[in-house]
Amino acid sequence: MQKTVCARPTKRAVFAALALAALTSVPQSAAALDVAGLKVDEKVRVANQELVLNGAGIRYAAAGFVRVYVASLYLPQKRNTSNEIGALKGAKRIHLALLREVNSNDFSKGLLGGMRANLPPAEQQKHFDNLLKLGAIFGTIPSLKKGESITIDLVPGTGMIILVNGKKIGETFPDESFFQALLQIWLGPKPIDDSLKPVLLGTAASNDNSVNRERDRF
Repeated sequence: MQKTVCARPTKRAVFAALALAALTSVPQSAAALDVAGLKVDEKVRVANQELVLNGAGIRYAAAGFVRVYVASLYLPQKRNTSNEIGALKGAKRIHLALLREVNSNDFSKGLLGGMRANLPPAEQQKHFDNLLKLGAIFGTIPSLKKGESITIDLVPGTGMIILVNGKKIGETFPDESFFQALLQIWLGPKPIDDSLKPVLLGTAASNDNSVNRERDRF
């Protein structure tokens, strides 16, 4: 009776099998984008709608020497201009992950100043009450610490809501157009950070200034 001889796998075949096993065993979270050492989700759900990451980057202060937060913009579909984003229907999200402690009063002033710098007088007048409400909301928080987060969601049919560390704070803003007005802080003609705007719009891959990384440790 003839014996069946089993061929031994070659080294190349073994390596290929190991590589395939490694790829298939990578957890889904490994696909997250790394920005300034933080994991940024490629997709999120807002109001039971799946949103995709349009872009994520770092907000710098002090002429690029200080990293303040990582900003991430989520949309139903990717868009590359502020006008296209404004015309896009559905839920939207801007998420800010703090890289250092920030005085909430200073943060609020920065938001209001950014909106005034980018909105024409008529738009400022239209959203005057909302601007006051926005300032009052952050006025209730003594400080925002490193590692904490601010999330601003646009929920169709409900309005704009603000969450700090995942918990809703303040009242809902029923005027959904206020979300687009708020986005002008980062995407307007005079953005709060010139290097961050193209990253959020997806026209630049990153604004990570690694040269300043050591200078941030204080």
